[in-house]
Amino acid sequence: MWRRKTALLGLALASSVLAGALLAPVLAPADPLAMSPRRFAWPSGRDWLGTDQFGRDLLSRLLHGARVSVSVSFAAVGVAAAVGGAVGLVAGYFEGKTDHLLMRLVDVLMAFPTLLLALAVVATLGPSLPHLVAAITLAYIPIFSRIVRGSVLSVKQNEFVQASRALGAGDGRIMMRAILPNVLAPVIVQATFNLSTAIMVEAALSFLGLGVQPPAASWGSMLSESRSFMELDPWLAIAPGAAITAAVLGFNLFGDGLRDILDPRLRGE
Repeated sequence: MWRRKTALLGLALASSVLAGALLAPVLAPADPLAMSPRRFAWPSGRDWLGTDQFGRDLLSRLLHGARVSVSVSFAAVGVAAAVGGAVGLVAGYFEGKTDHLLMRLVDVLMAFPTLLLALAVVATLGPSLPHLVAAITLAYIPIFSRIVRGSVLSVKQNEFVQASRALGAGDGRIMMRAILPNVLAPVIVQATFNLSTAIMVEAALSFLGLGVQPPAASWGSMLSESRSFMELDPWLAIAPGAAITAAVLGFNLFGDGLRDILDPRLRGE
C-alpha cells in the first residue's frame, strides 16, 4: 500500500477528517452555535472560512459537523459489522435450514436500496442521532452477512478446521478460534468502504431534515441551509461539500490500499 500514492492520499485525507473530528473542541476557533452580527462574512484572517447567515463561524461548524459524521458512520458500520458478521458466521458454519432462514431475512433487507431503507427507518422512528445510527446499521447488516458467509463457506473446508473438529473442539470454539480470524480481512476492507457511504447517507438524511436537527452542526444540514444563499454566498455550500468529498474519497482510496495488503491475490501486483 505504501508504494501506491493514491492509498497514501486516502490515508492522509481520512486521517485529516478523523483528526478534525476528534480535536474539534480544540481546533474550533469559536462556538459553532454562537451567533454574531457578522453575517455572510467571507474567509479572512479573522474568520478562516467565513460565517453563515446567522454569523456563526463556518470552520467551527465544519469541524463539529465532522464529529457527527464520523461518530455516526463508525457506530453504524461497527454495529453492522458485528451483527452482520455474526449472522454470516452462523449461517455459513451450520448451513442447511439455519443458513436458508437467515439468508432469506438478509435477502429481504438487501431488496431495499441503502438510502431508501435508511430513509424509511428514520421517517418511521423520527429524526434523532440514535435513530440515524440504527437506520444506517440496518441497511449495512446484510452486506457484512453476505461477505462473512461466503468466506466461512470457503474457510471451513480447510484442513485446520477439520483438525480442530477431530480433536473434539465444539462448534463455538471452532467458529471463534479457527474460522473467525481467517474471515476478518474482507470485513475490514468492506468496513472501510462502508464508512465512506455511511458519511454520504448521514449527509443525505441530514440534508432532508431527518438527521441531526438544527442548530447542531452537520455537513448535510449545512448544505441544506446554504441552498437559499447560493448566489449571495456560494462558499456556504462549497465548504461542507468539499468536506464530504474529501472524507468519502479518503476512505475509498484507503480501502483500496487495505485491500491490496489483505488480499493475497493482489500482494504481488
